[in-house]
Amino acid sequence: MTDQTASDSLTGVKRHWPRISPARLTGFVLLLALALAAAMGPDLVGQDPAKQSLLDARQLPSGAHLLGTDHLGRDMAARLLSGAQLSLSLAVFSVVTAAIPGTLLGVFAAWSGGWTDRLLTSFADAVLALPGLLLVLMLAAISPGSWWALYVGISLTLWVEYFRYTRQRSRVVLAEPAVEASRMLGFSPGLIIRRHLVPEIGPGLLTVAAFGAAAAVTAVAALGFISVGVRPPTAEWGVMMSELLPYWREAPFLILQPIACLVLTVLALHLSVGGLLKR
Repeated sequence: MTDQTASDSLTGVKRHWPRISPARLTGFVLLLALALAAAMGPDLVGQDPAKQSLLDARQLPSGAHLLGTDHLGRDMAARLLSGAQLSLSLAVFSVVTAAIPGTLLGVFAAWSGGWTDRLLTSFADAVLALPGLLLVLMLAAISPGSWWALYVGISLTLWVEYFRYTRQRSRVVLAEPAVEASRMLGFSPGLIIRRHLVPEIGPGLLTVAAFGAAAAVTAVAALGFISVGVRPPTAEWGVMMSELLPYWREAPFLILQPIACLVLTVLALHLSVGGLLKR
């Protein structure tokens, strides 16, 4: 018996290690590859995503242009990588910004109870009653073509999911006999949260974060496609779809590339982290 096993036996802690299924492993690999590609950006292919050359418009993939060129002769690989940087960065920032206040308010509401819980829950329900897309569209109308409008709008719509999940799960955990015993023994709130709450709500929060990041990437692409979010000549997957749509007959492989990037990103997020609730 190892020291860790002996320690767990003495403390009564039963550790559950999540199994890594082939689907989840595939998701991790895809997500890691996308993150590395986005981190390197256009430097990975050594091309300028904004450089135009009408003489090289709609070229097939070649040694000079690995994924071909668009209708303005811009390198598709460089533009896809630049779009990955924008989409993934907005998704990560939006998720982090929404997760921190949503989680803290959820734990605070469950811990306090009473009128505090009712007021925070009513406020979250009021925010949820406002369609998230409408909120993003309002902010985009105030500052058209700005990335910060998308960032703020998506963050304001995502935090409610963290609040609702954390509050519901925390109320169940805080009502358990082990937590009641910890309170009677005079343990600090920080210790109770770290010892009892974090192990229980952590995997679920990662699941919510995965779905939230996928929703953010999809929202940015959808708004870019209808020219509400970021606008040309910014390299963004939704903007690229909108620009390449008129040429789908002559060069269908061009518009399929940003679509494939979007599908792979959402699939990677769902496969890698989306199943952590299942242990």
